[in-house]
Amino acid sequence: MQTLKHKTVFITGGSRGIGKAIAIRAARDGANVIIAAKTSKPHPKLPGTIFSAAEEIEKAGGQALAIKLDVRDDHAITEAVEKAVEKFGGLDILINNASAITLQGTLELRMSRFDLMHSVNVRGTYACSKACIPYLLQADNPHILNLAPPLNLNPAWFKSHLAYTMSKYGMSMCVLGMAEEFSDQGIAVNALWPRTVIATAAISMLGDMVNRNNCRNEAIMADAAHAILCRDSKTTTGNFFIDEDVLHQEGITDFDRYAISPDEPLMKDLFLDT
Repeated sequence: MQTLKHKTVFITGGSRGIGKAIAIRAARDGANVIIAAKTSKPHPKLPGTIFSAAEEIEKAGGQALAIKLDVRDDHAITEAVEKAVEKFGGLDILINNASAITLQGTLELRMSRFDLMHSVNVRGTYACSKACIPYLLQADNPHILNLAPPLNLNPAWFKSHLAYTMSKYGMSMCVLGMAEEFSDQGIAVNALWPRTVIATAAISMLGDMVNRNNCRNEAIMADAAHAILCRDSKTTTGNFFIDEDVLHQEGITDFDRYAISPDEPLMKDLFLDT
């Protein structure tokens, strides 16, 4: 089985949650990991900073570079990518993990929140990809992985949180378009989405909308991302992967280890009809 040893992985928004879990899984292989996120000082409600994440990455066996980055800032993105390449000599993988969420309807949502979601989710994904691609073109097995859902035009997914859906589908459309645009150059561009809600610290911000006992932990997404990133970029592109399906393909059948409470029913994530 291939590993990510000596690969250089640039992760946006990886100071906590799924992004950090993916980073630590890569570090266990001996990867170089750039944690590019906004949180350089402790958040009043959420644990972790880019520096604490970097410490965990190095303890797991990887090399780390912590960079404070707001993905809405083009100049800062360019500087961050250049710092990563200067330190590690190149770039193999980009994970567009940074995301903003507000689940409100049209009349309730402030336009500032609309702008934030589209600036981070869509524009940030596009801008980070654009900045990284020139270096990915020089890599042996280059991958871009967006944490984005499959494109599902069932109106039910637009009804209650139109702005969020539009922004996440913007990330998905980056997969659709860039996979085709760069297929001849061998860059894999894929999406990964969880079958069930993941119990990140951030779900506490959603109040009583989610019960942790009906969730899985971040490790399932980390293991699925690792499996995708180890595949041949020339033959693995343009896919909208679901974590469970990826791991089934890897021969994993025991999913209880990922459940917060194995005896409790799991809550299906957004954008999935079945």
